[in-house]
Amino acid sequence: MRHGETAHNRDGLGLGREDAQLTDLGLRQTAAAVERLASDPVDHILTSPLTRAAAIARRLAERTGAPLQVRQELTEMDVGETEGLPFAEMRARFPEFIEAWRAANPADVLMPGGESLVQVAARLEPLVGELHAFPDASRVVVVSHNFVLRLLICRLLGLEIGVFRAFTVGLASVSTLSLRAGQASLRSLNDRSHLAGDPNERA
Repeated sequence: MRHGETAHNRDGLGLGREDAQLTDLGLRQTAAAVERLASDPVDHILTSPLTRAAAIARRLAERTGAPLQVRQELTEMDVGETEGLPFAEMRARFPEFIEAWRAANPADVLMPGGESLVQVAARLEPLVGELHAFPDASRVVVVSHNFVLRLLICRLLGLEIGVFRAFTVGLASVSTLSLRAGQASLRSLNDRSHLAGDPNERA
């Protein structure tokens, strides 16, 4: 599951490792997400340490009694000098980066002063192995961020990093995978149906 809305998300600002707080809408999204995830038994919860993700994980742990692990590798991509910048300013200040990022394969492109997609995927690789090693009947909830979750889904499915552009993981969305015998199958992607009752919800 991806975290709920922050002011950075709302206002179109770059967001990586800054510990941005949830907006009022983000808090409602968190409550709806917890209700959604707590509707079935939960065996393990893994979360990014950043508050916007950990808020969901901690409330879910309180509701379900499932053990909670804070995992540093689930921290969002380090976006370096683009942190907090409007996208128009990013384009103006870092035109060479933007051009490289928009190329067919941006996997090795470093964020200005930050990480590349390859580096994020490398720190996730041990976790991919751990998730495959859980018993088949286990229900594991992972709460994290945009780039991390898209790369994690790619790696679990055995896809190349560049495929991350082919799909979206929206705010407070749930994506579900089944892992068995070292193989993964995608059951749902970017499901936000649990947010439909909020009149302020954005598509």
